[in-house]
Amino acid sequence: MKSGTVIHLTITASMLVAALLLIVILHFTLDPGGYAARLLQNRGVDAYPFTVQHVLWVVFFLGLGEILYRFIVSSREGRQLKLRYLSEDAHAAMLTPKNLEPVYARISRPASQGYFLPRLIQRIILMFQSSRSTDQAQSLLNTNLDLFMHEVDLGYNMLRYLMWLIPSLGFIGTVKGIGDALDVTGHSATTDPSLLMNVTKALAVAYDGTFLALMMTAVLLFAMHIIQGREEEIVNRSGQYCLDHLINRLHSGNQPQ
Repeated sequence: MKSGTVIHLTITASMLVAALLLIVILHFTLDPGGYAARLLQNRGVDAYPFTVQHVLWVVFFLGLGEILYRFIVSSREGRQLKLRYLSEDAHAAMLTPKNLEPVYARISRPASQGYFLPRLIQRIILMFQSSRSTDQAQSLLNTNLDLFMHEVDLGYNMLRYLMWLIPSLGFIGTVKGIGDALDVTGHSATTDPSLLMNVTKALAVAYDGTFLALMMTAVLLFAMHIIQGREEEIVNRSGQYCLDHLINRLHSGNQPQ
């Protein structure tokens, strides 16, 4: 099993445990009759502790786990830019197919596999060694940058699903609460002085779930935009690094006639 998969599964399991731990802490620390308990746990309903709010907390923590995993991935990719795979001296000699061989050997080590920058350098070197064309190497760089951007975007599919699921669950809770309010109305006499209070209380509980879900979604969306922007910046910097220190220094090694 790849290390990235192990890390992903470990983070997911840890976040599930953290969500359950938070639910237990809230249960024992919040006033059962207070607003916080109603908002965060839907305390007081017959189905407690099997409430929409508790499901929201679990899904929210899974989303935080996805954010944390993407942060770890982007940090690892960013460190590749500091390993100086290529000479960064402005007066460095041109790179011919022969003196590209040590560079290719270095980036072919197992520790460098799978990252954006080594993959870019490796593919450009292979293209140049076979074609001796800097134009084709440049074209390959542009194509791979587009592919890497798409790869980054695909890495957020699960997070986007979770951010869709959270408000959907909140809306389900609202519909259930409205149904409970109507049920209270149907089973109470119109002259019952507590009817209005019971109905409004049920409606308040209904909208609390949606409010909590929207707040959770806003937090995840903000974090996702920051981390995804960070990953896309690393892809751009990797492309710029290859352009400055590889593409612009390529030379076929043939002497002019």
